[in-house]
Amino acid sequence: MSLFKLPDLGEGLQEAEIVTWHVGEGDHVVADQPLVSVETEKAVVEVPSPWSGRIRTLFAQTGDTVAVGADLVDIEREIGADTGTVVGSVSPAAPAAAKPAQPQANVARGEVIKCTPAVRALARDLGVDLAAVAPTGEHGQVTREDVEAAASGSPAGQGPAKPDLEWQPVRGVRRAMARNMTASGRSVVPATIMDEADIHGWAEGTDVTMRLVRAIGAGVAASPGLNAWYDASGERLLIHPEVHLGIAVDTEGGLFVPVLNDIANRSVEDLKRGLEALKAAVRSRQIPLEHLKGQTITLSNFGTLGGRHAHLAIVPPQVAIAGAGRIVRKVVPDGENAVVHPVLPMSLTFDHRVVTGGEAARFLMALILDLEKGA
Repeated sequence: MSLFKLPDLGEGLQEAEIVTWHVGEGDHVVADQPLVSVETEKAVVEVPSPWSGRIRTLFAQTGDTVAVGADLVDIEREIGADTGTVVGSVSPAAPAAAKPAQPQANVARGEVIKCTPAVRALARDLGVDLAAVAPTGEHGQVTREDVEAAASGSPAGQGPAKPDLEWQPVRGVRRAMARNMTASGRSVVPATIMDEADIHGWAEGTDVTMRLVRAIGAGVAASPGLNAWYDASGERLLIHPEVHLGIAVDTEGGLFVPVLNDIANRSVEDLKRGLEALKAAVRSRQIPLEHLKGQTITLSNFGTLGGRHAHLAIVPPQVAIAGAGRIVRKVVPDGENAVVHPVLPMSLTFDHRVVTGGEAARFLMALILDLEKGA
């Protein structure tokens, strides 16, 4: 009998949410067989069994958030069975460790709060003080239902909750977005400039996204300081020689930003194939973590949904994000005449701690000039 703990999933992630168990208590498993699918802040990952044996105990339920290093499953190992790829930590099960609920002392009140690690994580996510929750579980254990009931009660100063409303925990990708935007709001000093590109010279059927990708490259060439990372703690700037473009993708599950690498040195066809592959991986929630990191500047094509201009949010350590609005037809001057042309609104938000207004303006003008080219 051995305990298998939730492994380190990389990227400094400290926890994951149980999406689906592929096994149940009493089931027989073989080494490398998928045990469970977990959702991190970035993707859904399958965790395989490190060895063959029989499942004795599952320490978390679907929907629970489990900390890296916490007990995940207790497996009665088969003597002499081949060990698979061990992706997590394992330890011999001691009698106390085999119990899902471990009492932990409340230092402030001198009391003991009994609950599983998953319930403790849920309470943290929902902002519930476990010391204030009345336990209904066996032997005074605080259950998931206890925490959810406490969370659906009346927040301080807000009055009684309506009976048909229920607080929902923010998890997975949406939780990552909330944390990233909080970090952005606390540290970045944003400024935004806006303009429009007259795109009447575009051929019918022009791929808007590919034109935007190319234009970002032109903007970086004119003003390299926007293709950079800023380390505020060390007061240092890293200007990247290659442009790794994060492209915001809106999904039902939340916002993903897959990375299209080295956009300035790839053909249009190669970029198209790469972007379609990234979008397909996002839709299936099987995108590898390495394709969600390393962006040096970001593009948001929010105009496909609506809106013309926007004050955008920068995710540190990046220092700039460009946004494309909804294409509209507009009266523009043509010599002494007035004509109607399609125009593409563009917004550029930059971190004014390290990017000057002049650098941002040069970037935006180069981007627009590239967009206004006929081919």
